[in-house]
Amino acid sequence: MLVTKRKPAGVGEILAQEFMEPMGLTQGALADAMGVPRKHVNELCNSRRAITAPTALILGRVFGNSPEFWLNVQRRTDLWEAMNSPRERERIKRARRLTVAA
Repeated sequence: MLVTKRKPAGVGEILAQEFMEPMGLTQGALADAMGVPRKHVNELCNSRRAITAPTALILGRVFGNSPEFWLNVQRRTDLWEAMNSPRERERIKRARRLTVAA
């Protein structure tokens, strides 16, 4: 697995910089469009909430892109954090490959 030193752009950064700012959207306006509380959008923008499948579907519908786009952003962040966390790296090192007896 390729591990980079630089943390990938997270959901909040991409949501705010690549979508909301160019469109002039406030968190409140996005929350209204998504049909969720403003707190939900605030937590996404501040990377305190992860993208779930339902949220990815909603964001895809709101912005006209795919839910896979949003899930991939979350996946990249999750993988980077797991590979760069000493605690998680130790757990990963303890795992062993299964072998199947013939």
